[in-house]
Amino acid sequence: MPTLRRGNLSGEDFVLEGFEGGPEIQALLFAAFLALYVVTVLGNAVMILLITVEVRLHSPMYFFLRNLSFLDLCYSSVIAPEALSTFLSATKVITFAGCATQFFFFSFLVTTEGLLLGVMAYDRFMAVCSPLRYPVTMCPTNCACLVMGTYCGGSFNAIVQTSLTFQLPFCGSHRIDHFFCDVPLLLQLACADTALNRLVMFSVCGLIIVGTTLVVLVSYGYITVTIFRMRSAAGRRKVFSTCGSHMTAVSLFCGTVFVMYAQPGAVESMAQGKVVSVFYTLVIPMLNPLIYSLRNKDVKEALQRLGQRRAAT
Repeated sequence: MPTLRRGNLSGEDFVLEGFEGGPEIQALLFAAFLALYVVTVLGNAVMILLITVEVRLHSPMYFFLRNLSFLDLCYSSVIAPEALSTFLSATKVITFAGCATQFFFFSFLVTTEGLLLGVMAYDRFMAVCSPLRYPVTMCPTNCACLVMGTYCGGSFNAIVQTSLTFQLPFCGSHRIDHFFCDVPLLLQLACADTALNRLVMFSVCGLIIVGTTLVVLVSYGYITVTIFRMRSAAGRRKVFSTCGSHMTAVSLFCGTVFVMYAQPGAVESMAQGKVVSVFYTLVIPMLNPLIYSLRNKDVKEALQRLGQRRAAT
């Protein structure tokens, strides 16, 4: 690992130690992170473009999916560029303001995504179980209000977590054994009582994850009953395909976030924690467009039409 030159640090700067290993390992990690990030950006940008330009995808479900792609694009961009620069840096320094900014936007975007996944489950519940009321319940105004509610919830959590964390005194080591500024590591560096911070972190994260999971389970419980009552086999397959994609996305996201933030001691070592963090900061945002496109007939047809129009021009 490159030698850290402490002389370049101000009193409030932090050091992102990232992953262990020499220059060859750092170069390999740089290439892996860059590949994941490029695929994530391209995949989510294509989903946003596709849903925007394809009139047939102008429905509540795809409105929420476009917002999900936007969140995935943003929060991976909060983490990946800084991590990439850390792999090539000799000092691995991030300023106090830079760390606080990264922490705020990461908390904001991840919380918003968790809430949005719950909203998407409610949307599928209304579409399958109450199709006659669906156009009124999920009208454009209500959809916009639901999305705004998720952003407000994300902002509230980010403001609370950031203000509580960065008012702590960091008078000891400023080395963060991670590739981004994450709350558990920052609390370990604080030389003050962090009981309140940990209580808030576990309470808020647990509330969001448990709340989202309950909404999803209740929604899909009713959806499952409704599916088995359907007489059309084609209708059942279509609903299973759409809902299966969403359940996969929810399981991946909530599972990894729960392990990291709402279950103390679930991760046995820092190395395991870093691997889990890579999964939900880069791998899941990369997989979401694939999950929704590969299992969704409407998206695949829209991609074909978009490709044909590009070829024609």
